[in-house]
Parts: sequence; structure tokens; C-alpha cells
Amino acid sequence: MRGGLRVGLRIEEILVSGFLYLSVLVIFGGLGAIFGYILYHGLGHVNLEFLLSNPKDMGREGGILPAIVGTGALVGVALAAAAPTGILAAVFLTEYARPGRFVRLIHYGVNTLAGVPSIVFGLFGFIFFVIFLGFGWSILSGGLTLACMILPYTIKATEEAIKAVPRDYREASLSLGATRWQTVARVVLPVAAPGILTGVLLALGKAAGETAAILYTAGSSLHAPTSIMDPTRSLPIHLFILVSEGISFEKAYATASVLIILVLMVNLLAIYLMRTMVAKQRGK
Repeated sequence: MRGGLRVGLRIEEILVSGFLYLSVLVIFGGLGAIFGYILYHGLGHVNLEFLLSNPKDMGREGGILPAIVGTGALVGVALAAAAPTGILAAVFLTEYARPGRFVRLIHYGVNTLAGVPSIVFGLFGFIFFVIFLGFGWSILSGGLTLACMILPYTIKATEEAIKAVPRDYREASLSLGATRWQTVARVVLPVAAPGILTGVLLALGKAAGETAAILYTAGSSLHAPTSIMDPTRSLPIHLFILVSEGISFEKAYATASVLIILVLMVNLLAIYLMRTMVAKQRGK
């Protein structure tokens, strides 16, 4: 009887492990196949001339330099707006606000915003930044729209990083006479910095690959921007136009390859910085 039970449990363990491995294989195998297909068709067209020249004939010829500059400018504006706002909001929610209905309402709002489709943020940015505030189709409108989209992720990542800081650190600082803000600024935030930085960089990686949120706010100019009020074309928008209008699939594959490599580099940078900062804190 006991032997049969053990055999049954063993079979159940094997089946569960098999399904787990199969699910991981399906997910990463599918992603790897898609990325591999795009890189296989695109990397052959990526060279210095493609990266450092302006597009010609609506993108059929030439390179993607204005789109690279536009993507960097949009992500920079989003970072400048979302990072300090999200970090301060998370500090308030974790260190200053008393648990209650108000905090639960804010958390509900943050979670809801994180699930809103990006095209809705694009529509909001078009109505509020482009029309109401009069920013027009510009880097500023697109960057602020991206900031609104990644703000919930920044808040949640910062909250989790701050909550991971042991309470003993706060009590030791307060017992030595430090104020609450001094404790937050000099004890809590430095310890939580790796998690905060990782969350911000991953949110920026999402912003760099976003299309719908800036489709109606940043424009699609083929020229490199010279100011924050100029319209611009990001890499995802350039890719979208090349494919949707059938201009050049070769250039589309090459643009997608550059975008994938850019996002992977941002994610690898986040992992590297997190490990470096954690090792430094531990004195290794």
C-alpha cells in the first residue's frame, strides 16, 4: 500500500516537473525563435552607414540616425519626469503615509494605471499635452506621455525595494537622533538603490520599445530633432511605418534588430548595475 503511494507521488512529481519544464521551453523557445528570425534577417543590413546616416526616399534607403536620436531624447524626457516623481511617491507611500483607505486607493490607482493599454496613454497625451497644453507633436509631448505610462512601474519597483530594507536600519538611525527624512535619504534609499535603479532601467527599456503611447504625441519627422519642442520619429514608430506602408521590409528587419539589441543592452545594464551595487554594499 505504502509502496503504491510512493510510486503515485513519484509519477505526480515527474508529471508536474515535466509540465513546468515544457512551459519554460515553450515561452523561451518561442521568444528565442522570434528574436532569432528577426536578427537573422536584419543583422546583415546593420552597419555603420545604416546607424549613422539619415533616411532617404521615405526610409527605403539610408539609415536610422534621426530615429536613434529621437528614441534617446524621448527616453531621456521620460526618465527625467518619471524617475523622481515615482521615487518620491513610493517614499511617501512606504515611509510617511499611514496605512488606510487613502493608501489603498492610491495603490488601486497605480495598479489600474499599470494595466491600462498604452494606446490609451497615447490618446491622453494627444488631448492633454499636444492640444490642451499646446506642446504640439514634439519630444516633450511624447516623453511626458511615456513618463505617465512607466510611472506605475517605477512606483511599484521603488516600493518593493524600500520594503526590502530591514526595519532595524530605520530604528537604529532614529535611535541615534536622525530625523525621518535623514533616515530615508541617508539609510533607506542608499540600501534600496539597486532595486530602484533596476526597476527604473527596466521601465525605460519598456519605454524605448513603445509605439502606441507616442504614435499621436511625438510625430514622425524624418529629420533629427534640434530641440525638445521638435517632432521626432522613434525606432518603434519608424519600424511601424516601414511595415504598415510596405516601404522596405529589409530596413524594417534591420530597424527591429537594432531595437531588440538596444532593449537587451538596457536590461543587461540594469542587471550589471544591480549586482555591482549589491556587491559594493556587501563590501565584496
